Amino acid sequence: MQRLPERPTLSNTPDPHEPGPTPPNGPGGQQPTSQQPYTRQRFGRNTLPPTPFSLPGQPPAKSRKGLWIVLGIVGGVLLLVAVGVTLLVNLVGGATRHASDLADDFTRLVISGETNKAYNDFMDPALKQRLSLEDFASGVRSLNLDPSCTTSYDDLKVSAQNGTNIADVAGLIQCNGRDIELVYRFAGTDELKMVTIRLKPKT
Repeated sequence: MQRLPERPTLSNTPDPHEPGPTPPNGPGGQQPTSQQPYTRQRFGRNTLPPTPFSLPGQPPAKSRKGLWIVLGIVGGVLLLVAVGVTLLVNLVGGATRHASDLADDFTRLVISGETNKAYNDFMDPALKQRLSLEDFASGVRSLNLDPSCTTSYDDLKVSAQNGTNIADVAGLIQCNGRDIELVYRFAGTDELKMVTIRLKPKT
């Protein structure tokens, strides 16, 4: 009796030799797993992984305390120099203005003919012993000055010698085309007085 071939049957039993179905994904599309897969970090051939610690054998960081001290000293010296220059400029500028004011006031009195006041208020006693009031007044009258005369200063120098302040003033009194040379020297410690005077027509 001939045996018929067996019909294929449907069965839910999986074949142990066939691969099983892929397990479904968990929530969010991720596979449910309790352990993250290990990933190997790759480094270049000559690079090392970053580390917050210094390598053994490295010298410790140098202290910059000495540098800050030097910079502080240099800054202090520069500040003192700047203050000294400022004081010197102010002192010289103040003395120059004072000498210019003295020369202006004296010349204004001379031009206006107030020789007595110019003589008494501005001249030093030592100069008064060499130049009397009468000689001074007669010399000023011989210059024929008038109110139209103007004054200009060519040179004004301020200096100090042995504690005495000195101001040298040189310039011109210009009167209707006539030029009169003036040379004054003021000297003193607290108050400047005229110690030298020269007024003569320019030739």
